[in-house]
Amino acid sequence: MSLLRRIEQGQGSGQQDAGGTPSLPQKAGGEGQPGGGSGGGDSSRLSSMQARRVSAPITSPQAGSYFDLKTRVQNKLLAEIDPSMDVSRTDDVRRTIQGLFEQILTEENIVLSRPERARLFEQIAAEILGLGPLQSLLEDDTITEIMVNGPKNIYIERKGKLHRVPITFESNEHVMRIIDRIVAPLGRRIDESSPYVDARLQDGSRVNAVIPPISLVGPVLTIRKFSRNPISIDQLIQFGSITNEAVQFLKACVEARLNIIISGGTGSGKTTLLNVLSSFIPSDERILTIENAAELQLRQEHVVTLESRPPNIEGRGEITIRDLVINALRMRPERIIVGECRGGETLDMLQAMNTGHDGSMTTAHANTPRDAISRIETMCLMAGMDLPVRAIREQIAGAVDVICQQERMRDGTRKVTTIAEVSGMEGDVITMTDIFVFEQTGMENGRIVGRTRPTGLRPKFMDKIESAGIHLPPSIFGIGERHRY
Repeated sequence: MSLLRRIEQGQGSGQQDAGGTPSLPQKAGGEGQPGGGSGGGDSSRLSSMQARRVSAPITSPQAGSYFDLKTRVQNKLLAEIDPSMDVSRTDDVRRTIQGLFEQILTEENIVLSRPERARLFEQIAAEILGLGPLQSLLEDDTITEIMVNGPKNIYIERKGKLHRVPITFESNEHVMRIIDRIVAPLGRRIDESSPYVDARLQDGSRVNAVIPPISLVGPVLTIRKFSRNPISIDQLIQFGSITNEAVQFLKACVEARLNIIISGGTGSGKTTLLNVLSSFIPSDERILTIENAAELQLRQEHVVTLESRPPNIEGRGEITIRDLVINALRMRPERIIVGECRGGETLDMLQAMNTGHDGSMTTAHANTPRDAISRIETMCLMAGMDLPVRAIREQIAGAVDVICQQERMRDGTRKVTTIAEVSGMEGDVITMTDIFVFEQTGMENGRIVGRTRPTGLRPKFMDKIESAGIHLPPSIFGIGERHRY
């Protein structure tokens, strides 16, 4: 994408406010604001681009402030950059910006210390190439979530705990430009007629944006970050999220092509666990992933990624998860992985599991495995089919083999709290058997101490695992050697 195109889409920061808006430096959060961006105005993009090339440096009572200096240097830099430059070539563009930046400082006799110069350059580069004030947060690998509640309130999640950070946007318009920068390349839109959107960043991080009139605090942006290097199963064991015995059992379930649903609340780590379990799928199988915003990080070679699409401005062209699940059945999948079942596509997913596409996986929002069954029933009814509840329950009992419950604990850690087998039906009730259950033994330094222990029960589907040539020792299920099966 060229720099000119980026500006025309309203994605540049500081471009729209350079048109001689005299009140801009007096805005709240101007002087000395870390990451304070530019304000924006009501003028058209065309007029702002023209004004940017002819206007004199802004003068105000705060002309010597850091914010004013950043604005002047940034606007002059944008006027010097070739608008046709391809910003996707980040390293080349960054070198060009660096050279022009040093040239402008020299021409204007601006004297800065080395740290101030580096800080100013990084903030300007972030506005042109990155996501403005959020760029430093995105590059911090210790941060797992970023929450923007309007331009002045930004929170992060680090080690499972929320913290407010001393970083702000200049205005609502500044936040909107960053949101537009995220959603525009994906062909998605956000405006008053469609005031919320799901999207993703280039690294796969999940993004949700909500704007007025739905949001009363200004534009709200939530970014769920994912590690540049996907979390491995060894790391989950090291974190205490799951035990080695439970991992061996789930690995056997995946390799034996059992159908698995990962259940849990928001932010409990369902997608992370789904990524880890999918790594156990043999590399010679054809995998289809279906998501609202592609975020799964499968490492196998033969993976086809499908992503849903919202309707366009005319209300046409929508492609739902359900459409993709139905279409996936015609693509010769050996495994179907749906990022999350939220509605009527659940019925199609169950039918796929029941018609030869075993070994499939998905996630669902629920607090317990039993709640997950009830939620799946409800989502199947959302498909609009006039099916009796018993027929739906028979579909669930026949399709789902394992429900793995993930939970975000009070101390911020994520743990697998239950691994349950869906064992069948008794009358009209789906029966379940807990195979592993988390047992809390206490608290230590504010951290929950406990372990996911086997219940001593063997699942009924052990014959499927053994017929796949996989033999699990009795000790995995807490059964002594004298009870060898």
